[in-house]
Amino acid sequence: MNFLGVDLGTSSVKIVIMDKQGNIVDSISKEYPVYFPKNGWAEQEPTDWWNATLNGIKELVAKSEVDGESIKGIGFSGQMHGLVMLDEEGNSLRPALLWCDQRTQEECDYLNNEIGREKISKYTGNMALTGFTAPKVLWVKKHERELFDKAAHMLLPKDYISYKLTGEFATDVSDASGTLMFDVENRTWSKEMIEILGIDEKVLPKIYESWEVTGKLTKEVADYTGLSVDTVVVGGAGDQAAGAVGTGTVDTGIVSVALGTSGVVFASSDNYSVDDNNRLHSFCHANGKFHQMGVMLSAAASLKWWVDNVNKDVDFEGYDDLFLKLIDEADKAEIGGKGLLFLPYLMGERTPHSDPDARGTFIGMGMTHERGHMTRAILEGVCYGLRDSLEILRDLNVPIEAVRVSGGGAKSKLWKQILADVFNVKVQTINSKEGPAYGGAILAAVGCGLYNSVDEACEALIKVTETVEPIQENVEKYNEYYNVYKDMYGILKDSFKKISMLDK
Repeated sequence: MNFLGVDLGTSSVKIVIMDKQGNIVDSISKEYPVYFPKNGWAEQEPTDWWNATLNGIKELVAKSEVDGESIKGIGFSGQMHGLVMLDEEGNSLRPALLWCDQRTQEECDYLNNEIGREKISKYTGNMALTGFTAPKVLWVKKHERELFDKAAHMLLPKDYISYKLTGEFATDVSDASGTLMFDVENRTWSKEMIEILGIDEKVLPKIYESWEVTGKLTKEVADYTGLSVDTVVVGGAGDQAAGAVGTGTVDTGIVSVALGTSGVVFASSDNYSVDDNNRLHSFCHANGKFHQMGVMLSAAASLKWWVDNVNKDVDFEGYDDLFLKLIDEADKAEIGGKGLLFLPYLMGERTPHSDPDARGTFIGMGMTHERGHMTRAILEGVCYGLRDSLEILRDLNVPIEAVRVSGGGAKSKLWKQILADVFNVKVQTINSKEGPAYGGAILAAVGCGLYNSVDEACEALIKVTETVEPIQENVEKYNEYYNVYKDMYGILKDSFKKISMLDK
C-alpha cells in the first residue's frame, strides 16, 4: 500500500510516494514559469501545472518501479489564494492570479473600508489582503467583466489539479479559509461574502475536510499514469496546513516555520479565535482543528533574488557552488552584519504590515561592508520578519515550546542557528524533508483508513531528528538589532508609497 503526496508550489510541483510505514520511496519535481506582466502582478497558466503534475506522476511511477495498483490514495498541498477561472467546459479563461499578486489594493480598500473590516472579519475571521482570493474576484469583475461573466467555476490552484484528476469540483477547509469567501468558524462558504462579491455559490467547489475522499481517478488519467481507477483523491490542504501536518505541528506548543519562497509562522489551536486587529490569519487546520499564522512574502525568495539577480555573473562553476560560497561568506561575517540590516519586502509585505508598496531595503551600509555581510543581513532580515509574527503569537499568549522548520531554507545550518537565536526558541528538524508533499501523502493515508485521524498519523510518523538550541550571547545581540529592525517599516512607510507611485 502506497500513497502519493502532490505539492503544487509556486515554482514547481513536487510529488512523493510514501509507503504505509511513512517512508518516502521516491520523489520527482517539475518546474513551470511564473509570469510578471506588470510590477506587482504574478500569474501562472493552470495548464502548466496540469502538464507538470500529470507527467510527473507518470514518470515517478515508472522510475520508482512501484506498482501503480498499489497507490491507494493521492493527497495535496497547494499554493494558496490563487484564482483559477473556468468556463462551462472546464477550460481556463485566463492565467491564474497568484498569492503574491499585489494588484488588488483598491478592492481590499473597498472591502475593509466601505463594507467594513469588522464585518469582513465577522464573516470570515480575517481582513481583506491583496493576496487573498476574494479581492481578485472583484478585480476581474471590474477590469475583465466579459471573462467574469463566463466563469462557471472558481477554483484554487490545487483544486484545479484535483478536478483534472477526478472530474469533481472540490476544495478543503484549510485552503478555502484563505479565499476571504469562507466562514472559518463554521467551516462553510460565507453567504454574506458571496453576496458582496456578486457571484453564485454554484461557481464555488464543494467543501471537504482535508482527509475526506473527494473522488477517484478518471479512466483516462489512470491509463496514462499507470495508476488505478480505484485510486482515491482526498481534499488535501493549503501548503501551510499541509506543511504543518508534514512536520507534526498539530498540537499546541509546537510552532512551525516554513522557510520557502514565502515565510510562514504557524500555530495549531484546538479552538477558533481571531486577533482583534487581524494581524494573523485565522484559518481551519487540516486535522479538523484551527490555526493562526503570519506570512511574510519574501523569505527564501529574498536569498534567491540575491543569488539569481545580483550575483548571477559571479564566476563559479554552478549555481549550487555559488550558493554555498555565499552562505560560507555569511557564516564568517559578524552577527548583525557589522551593523547592516535588510528589510525583506521584495514583493511587498503581509504580516504584520499588509502593504503591497513596501520595498526591500538595505540599511546601515558603509565602506567596510562586504558581500558576506550583505548575505548575512538577508538571512537575519528574514528571521526578523518571521519574528514579527512570533511576537504576535506571544502577545496572544500562544504557548511556544519549540519551532519545527521546513522548506528550502531549512537545509542551511547557519540559517537554522540564526532563527533559533533571533526567536530564542529551540529549532527542530524532523525525519522527513518533504514538508507539504509529505503532509499531502499523510492526508491520503488517513483518507484511505490507514489511520483514524491526522493527529494519530502524525504521532506515529513524525520524529524529531535534530535540535538547534539558541546561543544566549547571540540572543542578546539579536534582540538589540530586532528592536531597530521593527521600527524601520514605520519610518520608511511613506517613502515606500512615494517610490511605488513613481514606479507606476
